[in-house]
Amino acid sequence: MQVTLVHVQVKPERIDDFIAATRANHEGSVREPGNRRFDVLQDPADLGHFILYEAYVSAADAAAHKTTAHYAQWRDSVAEMMAAPRQGVPMVGLLPEV
Repeated sequence: MQVTLVHVQVKPERIDDFIAATRANHEGSVREPGNRRFDVLQDPADLGHFILYEAYVSAADAAAHKTTAHYAQWRDSVAEMMAAPRQGVPMVGLLPEV
C-alpha cells in the first residue's frame, strides 16, 4: 500500500477556508478506485497544522490521484492559504494488508 503523510501549515486566518477546501478534496478522493483512506487530521496544539493521511493500493493509484479534477481544484485553491509549502512524506503501508 502506498501511503503519503502530507504536512500542511495553514495561515491562522485561513483555517476554516482550508478545512472547507480540503473537505471537497477528501470527498472526491475517497471515491477513487485505488483509494483506501484519505484522513484529514488537525493538530490540537497547533490548529494551523494539518496532516493528510492518503493511502492508495499502489503507487500508480497515488499518482492517478494527482491527475483528478478535485485534487487540482484543492491544490490551486489552498496554495495561498499555506504559511509554508506543504511537505509530502511517502511511506509503505504494511498493515492492514490490502
